Amino acid sequence: MSPIDRMTARHRPVLAGWGDVARTMASDLRGVSAIEFALVLPFLLATYFGVIELVQTATVNGLVAQASSTVTNIVTQYTTISASTQMPDILNAASQILAPYPSATGGIVVTCITIDGSGNATVAWSQSLNVTAQTPGQSVTLPASLDIPNTTLILGQTSYALPPIVDFLSLGPFQLSSSVYMSPRNSTTINLAP
Repeated sequence: MSPIDRMTARHRPVLAGWGDVARTMASDLRGVSAIEFALVLPFLLATYFGVIELVQTATVNGLVAQASSTVTNIVTQYTTISASTQMPDILNAASQILAPYPSATGGIVVTCITIDGSGNATVAWSQSLNVTAQTPGQSVTLPASLDIPNTTLILGQTSYALPPIVDFLSLGPFQLSSSVYMSPRNSTTINLAP
């Protein structure tokens, strides 16, 4: 036997052993599931939290729209409304629509807008909760379909800063808002009493 044959014979079992190990590792799939799960987990978590944020934002956005619609609807039923007794109750009741979300990060404004014979719209009065009311006498730009001379409109506005549940992208609070215009129901205008 030549020295090359002896060397080949000596190494043949070792090479065959490594081949068995390689075949065994290639056919053993026990760890593949764990590796695949580890690779997919970040995407699953991002999707899960993204869906939660989307659902919460849609829910609160609906509540914001409902709050502005409700406060406007209530105010349009008055002919004269008291700024000291009735209006705070109406604004507080409208803010309760946002429950269970904290109403401190939301604000509600009710504004009476008068339109003169020339079609110029100005703020007659404005009341608010948690935000600054509009200034009486201030000029207002209305949608063309609502700018009717010698009429009065009630504008209800609600804003809400919704903080994300998990802010891993540093998006900050989502700013939600809604505005609703309605005409007075029982008179041509609504007076604000002290």
